[in-house]
Amino acid sequence: MMNTIKKSLQFIPYILNNSTRFNSFSSAISLKTLYPSSSLRLTHVSKPPESDNEFNGYIPLDKLDISYSRSSGPGGQNVNKVNTKVDVRFNVKSASWLNDNIKMKLLEKCKNQITKDGCLVFRSDLTRYQQMNLADCLAKIRALIRNSLEVQSVPTQETIDRIRKRQEKNNRERLALKRMRSQIKNERSQNIIVE
Repeated sequence: MMNTIKKSLQFIPYILNNSTRFNSFSSAISLKTLYPSSSLRLTHVSKPPESDNEFNGYIPLDKLDISYSRSSGPGGQNVNKVNTKVDVRFNVKSASWLNDNIKMKLLEKCKNQITKDGCLVFRSDLTRYQQMNLADCLAKIRALIRNSLEVQSVPTQETIDRIRKRQEKNNRERLALKRMRSQIKNERSQNIIVE
C-alpha cells in the first residue's frame, strides 16, 4: 500500500505543471485555434475618415436612442426573464453623423416610416441575444441608408415597349383561358338542362 502511495505522489508535480491539459479540452476547430489573436470582448469601433457624399457605414451608438424589452415568441422561461428585443431610433433631421444629402434622401424615400417626432425606428427580436439583435438593427440602418443613396436607373424607351408588349401578351392569354373556362361551364350547364 505504501508503494502505491509513493507512486501516486511522484505524479503530483507533473499534474500541477500540466493542469491545463487535464482541466479542459480544446478542439482543433476552437476559436483560440482558428483565430489566435482575436478577442470575444465587445469593443467600440473608431470612426473612419469621413468622405463628403458617401456613407462609410459608421454609426455612433451614443447618438442613437437604444431601448431593450422582453421579446415575444417561443423561448421558454428565458423570454420572461431577459430583455433581448432591441428598439433603435434616431431623429433624421438632427442626426449629426449623417450629411445633409443623406438626410434629404432619407426624408424623401422613408416618409412613410418616419414617426411624427421625425424619428426612424428599427426593431429586432430575431435572436435570443441582445448584442446580436442590436447588430441586426444597425445592419438594417446601414442597408436603408445605402438603398436610399442608390440612383434609380431610368428605363429606355425600348425596355418600356418590351415590357408593354409582354403585359399585353399575358393579358391576351389570360383572357383566352378565361373564355375557354367560361365555354366549358356553359356547355356543362346546357347538358344538365337537356337531360
